[in-house]
Amino acid sequence: MNIEIRDLMLRANEIRRLAIDMIYNAQSGHPGGSLSSADILSALYFKVLRVDPKNPLWEERDRFVLSKGHASAAYYAALALRGFFPLEDLKTFRKIGSMLQGHPTIHVPGVDMTTGSLGQGFSNSLGMALSAKIDKKDYLVYVLLGDGECNEGIVWEAALSAAHNNLDNIIAILDRNMYQLDGATEKILSLEPLQDKFRAFGWNVFNVDGHNIEEILNAIDMAKRRNGKPNMIIARTIKGKGVSFMENTHEFHGKAPNKEQYERAIKELDEIEHKIKGADPNE
Repeated sequence: MNIEIRDLMLRANEIRRLAIDMIYNAQSGHPGGSLSSADILSALYFKVLRVDPKNPLWEERDRFVLSKGHASAAYYAALALRGFFPLEDLKTFRKIGSMLQGHPTIHVPGVDMTTGSLGQGFSNSLGMALSAKIDKKDYLVYVLLGDGECNEGIVWEAALSAAHNNLDNIIAILDRNMYQLDGATEKILSLEPLQDKFRAFGWNVFNVDGHNIEEILNAIDMAKRRNGKPNMIIARTIKGKGVSFMENTHEFHGKAPNKEQYERAIKELDEIEHKIKGADPNE
């Protein structure tokens, strides 16, 4: 791996560690989907997004919407690491009076859309993209969805609308970790063939390993080519990635770890950090 990719991997691991810290301290939150989306958030906030932490409302900034708002712990961690607000504020996660509530709100510096009700963030992101077209602005709109979220009818209405309006300035990324609140997505309400469905709705579709930052970046570069169609990147991920007992299960979709589980999780993430740091950057 090259040095840039290694740094982004380390950032992703740091996002995971901070998310686990926040959820454990609050004894509330959603670790599974936060951990699965960390590599995507690292790629976006430390390589892709045109943003200015000193001027969060900069008119020319790229927009980002966390449509799967329950993954707020990872989102807040990325924003704090990027410099939108102090890392110390993460300790207030889900506390009464804190701006860092369970789902993101526009009161948080760097947050472009209040989300939580699944599907609405995706729909709102299309409004942002349409506004950019009307106002002849060149910013891009990025939106991160969950796969369980795709049970919502509003997702497919928005998908039709985006293609109808030729919104090639939107880049959606779907965190395809195969699990939702009550179990496996394919047992609850099958989404497959997901790629074919979005293509049939008029979208460009890219498939990537959602934990391979290089693949994520390459797909985003291709999506930026603007061929008149909206762009969907289906990122195959692992629910709970990085913490062995949280992986590939819905058990920790919305469950905070206890003390023993927290200590084990942090130990595993520390081991991953040491492994990344020990990798040859020229390989």
